Amino acid sequence: MRIHRHRRFQKPKFAAQEYKANQGIVAPEVRVMDAEGLPLGVLTIAEALKIAGEREQDLIEVSPKATPPVCRLGDYGQFKYQKEKEARKQKAQSKEVETKGIRLTVRIGQGDLDIRVEQAKKFFEQGDKIKAEMILRGRERAHTDMASAVFAKFLEKLGQFYPVRIESPLKSVEGRMHVIIARQT
Repeated sequence: MRIHRHRRFQKPKFAAQEYKANQGIVAPEVRVMDAEGLPLGVLTIAEALKIAGEREQDLIEVSPKATPPVCRLGDYGQFKYQKEKEARKQKAQSKEVETKGIRLTVRIGQGDLDIRVEQAKKFFEQGDKIKAEMILRGRERAHTDMASAVFAKFLEKLGQFYPVRIESPLKSVEGRMHVIIARQT
């Protein structure tokens, strides 16, 4: 049995963003906000750390790309937990769009074409894209016009049920023809 080594080291799709806190902040000046979100102004890092120490809170860098970076006072553990919770919620709500394949042939019959259209309808209902593919064998390679007609017929039948958007136009590469389509929203 073959072991797929490259699959073991995949990165998680929703990696939690790293936030700097207290002495980890390297900017000389920061815009500080208290725990309730009220602005305290632009302070040097030493002054901001002193205020955080007096209030027994952490200084957390919220927006490092702003000029000057935005920091807020609060509990670092609680802040990090809230951000991870938001990322998990976002991951649960997001659906990754898959590309499903449907294989057609030049000599496809009417019944088989209807079945492929029904499959495509199910894929569209699930929110997926479709890659309609055709492999041309032997003498079929000389008749790309017939293959194009089959694709046109497939798209026309599918278009009766859903508005179709062509994401990748019909391409022919080494005896294979394919088109990628999606449901128009």
